[in-house]
Amino acid sequence: MTADASDAVEIRNALLRLRRATGLPVAFGGLMEAGQRMRISELSGTATHALRSLVVTSGNGLGGKTLVLARPCVVTDYSVSRQISHEYDAPVAVEGLRSVLAVPVVVRHSVRGVLYGALRTALPLGGRMLDEAVEAAREVERALVVREEARTLAAEGAAGAGREAAGAGREQVREAHAALRALAPKIADPELRAELLDACALLTADTTPSDRVRLTPREVDVLACVAAGATNAVTAERLGVTPETVKGYLRSAMRKLRARTRGEAVVAARRAGWLP
Repeated sequence: MTADASDAVEIRNALLRLRRATGLPVAFGGLMEAGQRMRISELSGTATHALRSLVVTSGNGLGGKTLVLARPCVVTDYSVSRQISHEYDAPVAVEGLRSVLAVPVVVRHSVRGVLYGALRTALPLGGRMLDEAVEAAREVERALVVREEARTLAAEGAAGAGREAAGAGREQVREAHAALRALAPKIADPELRAELLDACALLTADTTPSDRVRLTPREVDVLACVAAGATNAVTAERLGVTPETVKGYLRSAMRKLRARTRGEAVVAARRAGWLP
């Protein structure tokens, strides 16, 4: 899978975190493109543009070694190191880098990119710096997993909506809607969270929520899970709240919908346009 603009934002933010946590003055990185190559797309603290858009192929240089081994690699003096090949010495020299670390971004056992941190002096990069760089990479990995899950759910939901139009797949649409609603609150990135909620809206595009019944986002989240057949305990786990909190939202929604049971609440919410 190739990177998109939102993935590049994650790399950019990770480089800032890496520099703050390690004290390294320079950081750069990028994600994989088609084939066994990675393009350096983001720079932080660099003095030149020598590294921008540099394509790193698997096995070549420090980053290429990291791509192959899928583990962090460090050199104390890049230009004279015998641990790596030297295809990229020229741009590294233009930037004046000496000590460099490279950490892979690994998602589902596949290397998806590399984060670098560097000094302009030949000094050992300690274990703490490497640990902080690894943690920055882990944050990117977690963000990419969430994005991919969101895209998958949205695609499944869109496919389900198409099947529903043909008279089938209603349950798949409802399950996708519930899963997206449960995933959205866990996403820190407001833009991605908004994208997910927009995807939810697509699944109820043939209805408009009634002005007479106003449900809160959390009440809709709970009802979406209930509509998909989840118990209070399962709903609580999906939404990251307690079962008692789920019961509270459900009672509030039932009162607004004038429903006496969970099933009636789901039916009323669908009629009111809040659920697919």
